[in-house]
Amino acid sequence: MLDALQIVTTVIVGLLVGVEFSVAFVINRILDALPDDSAQLGRSHGGRMLGALMPFWYIGSLALSAVWAVAGRGEGDAGLVVAAAALLLLSVVMSLLLLVPINNRGKTWTPESRPEDWKEQMNRWDRYHYVRVVILVAAFASLVAALA
Repeated sequence: MLDALQIVTTVIVGLLVGVEFSVAFVINRILDALPDDSAQLGRSHGGRMLGALMPFWYIGSLALSAVWAVAGRGEGDAGLVVAAAALLLLSVVMSLLLLVPINNRGKTWTPESRPEDWKEQMNRWDRYHYVRVVILVAAFASLVAALA
């Protein structure tokens, strides 16, 4: 049973890392290269779509890691799993405090209603997101190392 939990947790966190990496280094770059209002419209749509899904994914990843940490306590790799869970908790707290407020504003914007500093707000979101991706990669690497 613990083996299945370890694999499921690692796969779910790995997929989360892949999506967030893609948003940071592929999707947002594509959107920013589009003409006229397309970038802002795409980011607003992405904020609504991913904003509805990601809370479940983040909390689920954290919960699975915490269950693995408890179920595997006393094993040699327990410290790595605890570290991964702590990093995932940090990513959730960071999201709630820094990224979600910007996303909640941005997902409601239209070309007619967006503030003049919308690009600066999106750039701030991007910078926070890069840090979050690094944290998520570290969490994933810890889980993979715990499996090895």
